[in-house]
Amino acid sequence: MTSAVYNLRGKRVWVAGHRGMAGSAIVRRLKAEDCECLTATRGELDLRRQADVEAWVAQRKPDAVFVAAGRVGGIVANDTQPVDFLYDNLLIEANVIVTAHRAGAEKLLFLSSSCAYPRLAPQPMNEDALLTGPLEPTNQWYAVAKIAGMKLTEACRRQHGADFISVVPTNLYGPGDNYHPEHSHVPAALIRRFHEAKAGGQSKVVVWGTGKPRREFMAVDDLADACVFLMKTYSSEQALNIGTGRDVSIGEFARLIAEIVGYRGDIVFDTSRPDGAPQKLLDVSRLTKLGWQAKIPLRQGLEQAYADFLKGAAVQSAR
Repeated sequence: MTSAVYNLRGKRVWVAGHRGMAGSAIVRRLKAEDCECLTATRGELDLRRQADVEAWVAQRKPDAVFVAAGRVGGIVANDTQPVDFLYDNLLIEANVIVTAHRAGAEKLLFLSSSCAYPRLAPQPMNEDALLTGPLEPTNQWYAVAKIAGMKLTEACRRQHGADFISVVPTNLYGPGDNYHPEHSHVPAALIRRFHEAKAGGQSKVVVWGTGKPRREFMAVDDLADACVFLMKTYSSEQALNIGTGRDVSIGEFARLIAEIVGYRGDIVFDTSRPDGAPQKLLDVSRLTKLGWQAKIPLRQGLEQAYADFLKGAAVQSAR
């Protein structure tokens, strides 16, 4: 269901995790809403410490909260740091969500992840498929934490009548992404790999798998726009998918990034490496019916992401 529009004008809006890719995009989007944006760096506020969160919220008194904070990373990071991904994310979301409710926050939006879907969920993945099957083993720790966050927002609605909602974003890319060689997601990893291959004059770049699996990728500024739209117009315990409704093969995606970066060598697919699920695509029909659709074309969004990567590389080299 939807509710009367929640007007952000004049509100004190806390973006938890404002330095991350999603959080920083939400901060950018909120500049058009005539609201006061509240933020705190990790050095100023450790979201894993309940007493610190309670004290900060009591002082700042946010009216609305976007929960974009959390420990994130690619397959290697998830698979090798299970305690960090489960424990840190459970603490962060529990402290922020419950403290926001107790402090009287009027509205809260929690960002989950498509990792929360069962590994073999029917495609495209409809919100009703959540909790219907086993998770992908390599990121199950992160997924369990995100499922707990969604259930906590739902519990706050049921027990306390809180106007708290959850969203499930697809794979993201864009300004503020993490380009770490081991801990990054697919778009950032490929941007870095093709850039370094071009700079180093490498004749080929190896991509894991056959290149046939299909994945959905969304510009993070589209995500931010959708989050603000839903914060203002949506009220239900039903989590909502946020995506483009379109997917692309990994092979096509890799070739597009190579073209944008300007890499002209060969792309070799290592078929001895696993492909993973043949397809991961979100069903965004519920979001579309509410009146929102993604606007940033894939090429345009990736060009912006590469420009952001180059800007970061220039900053590093200048130090």
